[in-house]
Amino acid sequence: MVQYYQSTRNSNHRVKASQAILEGLASDGGLYTHTSLPQIHLDFHQLKEASYQEVAQLILSAFFDDFTEEEISDCVQKAYDDKFDTPVIAPVVKVGKTYHLELFHGSTIAFKDMALSILPHLLTTAAKKQGVSDKIVILTATSGDTGKAAMAGFSDVPGTEIIVFYPKGGVSRIQELQMVTQKGQNTHVIGIEGNFDDAQTKVKEMFNNQELRHYLKENGMRLSSANSMNIGRLVPQIVYYVYAYAQLLAQKAIKNGQVINVSVPTGNFGNILAAYYAKEIGVPIGKLVCASNENKVLTDFFQTGIYDKNRPFHLTSSPSMDILVSSNLERLIFHLLGNQAERTRELMEELSANGSYTVSKQEVNLSILMDFLAGFATEEETASDIHRVYQENRYVEDPHTAVASAVYQDYVKRTSDKTPAVIVSTASPYKFPRVVVESVTKEAVSDDFKAVLQLHDLSQTPIPEAVKELETAAVRHHLVVSVVEMQRAVEDCLGLSR
Repeated sequence: MVQYYQSTRNSNHRVKASQAILEGLASDGGLYTHTSLPQIHLDFHQLKEASYQEVAQLILSAFFDDFTEEEISDCVQKAYDDKFDTPVIAPVVKVGKTYHLELFHGSTIAFKDMALSILPHLLTTAAKKQGVSDKIVILTATSGDTGKAAMAGFSDVPGTEIIVFYPKGGVSRIQELQMVTQKGQNTHVIGIEGNFDDAQTKVKEMFNNQELRHYLKENGMRLSSANSMNIGRLVPQIVYYVYAYAQLLAQKAIKNGQVINVSVPTGNFGNILAAYYAKEIGVPIGKLVCASNENKVLTDFFQTGIYDKNRPFHLTSSPSMDILVSSNLERLIFHLLGNQAERTRELMEELSANGSYTVSKQEVNLSILMDFLAGFATEEETASDIHRVYQENRYVEDPHTAVASAVYQDYVKRTSDKTPAVIVSTASPYKFPRVVVESVTKEAVSDDFKAVLQLHDLSQTPIPEAVKELETAAVRHHLVVSVVEMQRAVEDCLGLSR
């Protein structure tokens, strides 16, 4: 049976995988989402011996079934190569009583590498399959990591341009330097005077702007997305949850079929949604712990059924989670409502108009809702967990991972749940050296690059090449604009000023 992807806002808008990947976001503003999952036989007795590439081939072939096996294999082999600093790609490491799934071994040392290494290959293959010769313009907003990983993937890829907006002053110094020093003739990085939600909202507006789409089409261009709104970015994230379970089995940490819990630091909701999909296709996952920082809009939603972005926006030590509009939650809402696109559209329109919506228990699938637990960690609790984990295990967490760890520790204290647990480690501590070193040592650090050296001494791990080169790298991107100037900036980048 052919796998179709439907807009979350229009039940009549259905396309095959390659078209969904190519478009990124549906023209009605919805997100392309499956209405039925592919049937995949997960034989973990065999998968525990499989490579990351073999697991990726299995999962992606099932979800993207209008690609040939050869096309998927080509994409997988190009994506998961020596740009990762370990052949394991995504190792599972025992840290005290839990296991950390390390997703930061790619070229930009954040979990976004896991999917953004393959998305350019999926996208260019999809364009060929669809007979598209237009230049593909990747337009994305980033809260810190997506932008760099996307640019690293798309840099100088023929037939593409990539434009990234990030909140000026709302990311770590290392994150900003990674972006503004990015090479590539087709890369454009623009700071905005606002936060991530401002950038993401405006990007969505541009995707939904039919006049802009027509103008680009007249000039031989079309928009697509590199963040997890694109199903081609989301589905590859399912792979590492399947792989993590197989690794735990290979390490004899669990028995085949034994349930595990997963705690995910969550901002835009894509990473934990991928874990939910992994559970749905057969990975024995019990609780999905949705861990937020002080921007706890998701915690409140799961506890009350009310999603309300009308609240103070906090700049935290975990900036990739400083988000109040979690785009991928729309996909879960769609599933909670029994795949009702019209009701989903109503709720998203309420969010756009009023900044909030309410989902009642009477209208949702409670069995899905019960899979999720939600909690949040304060800045103090995040720093405390970094300190605790280092003191107990000589292991260094980044602040996003620490949020997931702190929330899970609180859950265990409240429930005494002894289920084996995976903490999803989404970034290298070297991306946030000052925060990490100050949390471990309880002493202030004046400079990011001094903190890098201190972190090296503390962790006894190599300084990643991605960080080594930053101190002397030339800044290539200087533009900062207001939110209202974002579309004009896009047109300028594409040489389309009018």
